[in-house]
Amino acid sequence: MTPLSDDLIQRLHREARAERWSVPLPLFAEALDASLESARARNPGLTDSSAHAKYLRSLHLEDLALACACAAGHEAAWEHFIREVRPILYRAADALDSSGGARELADAIYADLYGTEERDGKRKSLFRYFHGRSALTTWLRAVLAQRHVDAIRAHRRFDDMPEEDPPDPRPSSEPPDPDRVRLLTLFHHALEAVVAALVPRDRLRLALYYGEDLTLAQIGRITGEHEATVSRQLAKTRRGIRASVAERLTSDEGLDEAQVEECFASAVEDPGAMDLGDILRKNSSSERSKNGLP
Repeated sequence: MTPLSDDLIQRLHREARAERWSVPLPLFAEALDASLESARARNPGLTDSSAHAKYLRSLHLEDLALACACAAGHEAAWEHFIREVRPILYRAADALDSSGGARELADAIYADLYGTEERDGKRKSLFRYFHGRSALTTWLRAVLAQRHVDAIRAHRRFDDMPEEDPPDPRPSSEPPDPDRVRLLTLFHHALEAVVAALVPRDRLRLALYYGEDLTLAQIGRITGEHEATVSRQLAKTRRGIRASVAERLTSDEGLDEAQVEECFASAVEDPGAMDLGDILRKNSSSERSKNGLP
């Protein structure tokens, strides 16, 4: 692979505001290289320097810099991470298990993020699997959801399995599927169209939950609904989105049932390719205005 230019690395380092966490250029360059290598495994056509630069500029660079600093043990970065991100992860855990059982999984993730295992005298942090394709909070939700699914499987509670498994943050050793990029593109376009076609109130709930990371109670105060109603409506909307995306892929793109399932499988394995929070965040402000809400 062609080495990244020093100018590009320095520019991305500035855009990431990596100096806040004292992330040195060589460390940030390693993170960029790792992200690019992971992307090339999914898209073998990502070969020339212009494509490399375009891909790297599309990353969540500030989140990537924060992950680099936390993995290196930077104290201020960790304090920021715990203060800003832990509440979001706890809310995701409570959404998975309202009894609080998933919070143990969330706490275990923090230990793995810090890096309790040592190899060759260095801590191995879970952050090394974060490549910046999605927001850091989106990636953490995916990790938490995967571990929740693994716990369900371990206890043989198959009746409670979700419709599809969230992604495994570990890099795959399987050869890349040449059709994967096409399926992800079709899925993303269908998802954007379905979200845009939602009634304003359904889109607003999703935007507040995924785009602004509000709790169910906070959303209820904004929409004038009970917390339980918000939860039920979110679940109903998610099911409707899945069905509508599948219908669009079949009717508009001519995919058969197996190809539709492959679209979903490809999407959930790569959360960065379909960050629902990014899609909905664009609509949040406008939906508040349309609904006459603050």
